[in-house]
Amino acid sequence: MKKTNKYILPVVIFVVFSCTDVLDQKAVDSFNEDVVFSDINLTKAYLGACYSMMGGRNTDGQANDGVLGLHRDMLTSATDQTLCPFRPQNYVHLKGTLSPDQLGYFASDSHGGWLRWMNLYYNIQNLNSILAHIDQVPVNTSVEENLRTQIKGEAYFIRALMYTHLLFVHGGVVLSSKPYKLNEDFLSIKRSSIAATKDFILEDIGHAIEFLPPTMEQGRATRAAAGALKSRLLLFCAGKLTNGGYESTNELVSFPAGSQTALLEAARNAAKDVMDGKYGNFALVGNTAEPVLPLTEAQIQEYADTYFYIFDQKGAWNSETIWGIQFPLQDGRVNQVNLWNGPNGYHNYGNNEPTEEAVRSFEMADGTPFVWDATNQGNDTLRTATAVQLATNPLLSPYNGREPRFYATVLYHGAPWQERPADAKGFDPYNLIQTGHFYNLDGSIAQRGVDTRQGSIDDWNGTKTGYYLKKFMDPATVGQYYNNTNTWVEFRYAEILLNYAEACIELGGGDNIQNGLAALNLVRHRAGLPSRMTSDQAEARTFLRHERAIEFFGEGHRFWDIRRWMIFDQVVKNVYGMKIKEFINGDMEWKLDYNDLEDSRTWAGNQFYWLPIPRDEVNKAPLLQQNPGYN
Repeated sequence: MKKTNKYILPVVIFVVFSCTDVLDQKAVDSFNEDVVFSDINLTKAYLGACYSMMGGRNTDGQANDGVLGLHRDMLTSATDQTLCPFRPQNYVHLKGTLSPDQLGYFASDSHGGWLRWMNLYYNIQNLNSILAHIDQVPVNTSVEENLRTQIKGEAYFIRALMYTHLLFVHGGVVLSSKPYKLNEDFLSIKRSSIAATKDFILEDIGHAIEFLPPTMEQGRATRAAAGALKSRLLLFCAGKLTNGGYESTNELVSFPAGSQTALLEAARNAAKDVMDGKYGNFALVGNTAEPVLPLTEAQIQEYADTYFYIFDQKGAWNSETIWGIQFPLQDGRVNQVNLWNGPNGYHNYGNNEPTEEAVRSFEMADGTPFVWDATNQGNDTLRTATAVQLATNPLLSPYNGREPRFYATVLYHGAPWQERPADAKGFDPYNLIQTGHFYNLDGSIAQRGVDTRQGSIDDWNGTKTGYYLKKFMDPATVGQYYNNTNTWVEFRYAEILLNYAEACIELGGGDNIQNGLAALNLVRHRAGLPSRMTSDQAEARTFLRHERAIEFFGEGHRFWDIRRWMIFDQVVKNVYGMKIKEFINGDMEWKLDYNDLEDSRTWAGNQFYWLPIPRDEVNKAPLLQQNPGYN
């Protein structure tokens, strides 16, 4: 008996979003392969749809809103960093409810669809079609011949990226380099080991580097993007999770014993290739010299702006951006991050809110740790300060004197933001975020904060944590009415530096640790922070893990990091609301309200480090072995 698994091996080809008129508003499956691969421009349009499909697809087969990590519900909310206030139950690994029948966020086309098994294989099938036919596509000029080679390289890159996502969430998976046919027998299909999956991806990356030209139209795959993907892939594979941390003898989720050192060396070397300019020249934006402390407020703002505008690029990319997704408005890619994440006092949705634990993890401007109870030792809940005290010592406010990346990442009570819409100007003439309420001296409420859930503009979508995510938004975009056009930066040079730093530190030894810290300190200096210095591997590891958490806040790396480090059980905590009172005389009160449980979270077992294979897929291809810990 034969079964057709439409999810692993889909034959239907998706809607193409292209400027090529012949394909506008038509599904590619309305053309046969002879037509699609009879003209190089049709093939290029077909590849364009594969780019759009990186963000997942809707049930009608069309590309989904958002690309990669940029969706209404972001991958960061699957970690300790932020809270999705509308659908927290969808992050099932944080609820102990993840199962082959319940994948929550990771089975949602509208949110986590870019990591969904069926969507990834859907795109892989179509990329396999391109690679199977590209050499036979007729070309008439050298320009067309070069385009054919370029398309081949791009298809290899996208397929490598799709398989990387599959490896990151499932381990070893089904490997397919050729398009499947209708009614093909899938009863014998099995998963490959994680080692074989890694090797398959590396081979695709090698082909991408071979076939891609030195320079490309901005937004298309590049050799550097392939090199950056290699760095990311190898660092993940070198982690504890895949090297004996869980089910050490299970080849689906663990490399053979003794592999970790070689993987770390490969990860270090892959990052070093990018750093050495093998694929082009990249550099951190901003000043990477050791800062002279203390910084003035103006200097802190300058460092903050430099960091913020990495994620607010609309034109030519800066020197740090290796590869990203552009949103030019006229095609199917949608970026509504101002609407999705912006404060409700601007008629936005207020999603993906930083947690109090995450906010406290940002350092002070001089590089020392932030300490909540510095003025009231032993009390991690309450801070108070009179107006007179604040005038004398501004650091009594938990939001003053913080490192520059804090001001580029978080919107907190009193933070400046956009001009208010007309119906909110009367509540906020100064355009300052209001996540707290205003009180009379007798303790009665004078005015509800316009960005709270009791605000006068919208009362259903205000912050639950007391914060909004500023990073990725555009101050020039009115999210209530307009889509964003700033780039989603998928690979940037700071990641390469910190990938290199981590691999060096984990390899250990004096030279490795110092080389790793040198790379790490470039990232810190760009953020206006002093160098980290140590010869102790454990301390250097702590420095590195902290730096990745802050530098990549909200970008999705945290989900991969705390899994490969296997520290989910250490960082997952319940989420509580920060309650702020601002009195009319300027006195302040900040209280983490442990009676205000906004999200109950738990880590129920190490099996949740891996996603299970969806039940439907195992039923259709019964030799697909399930991940350990799932029935």
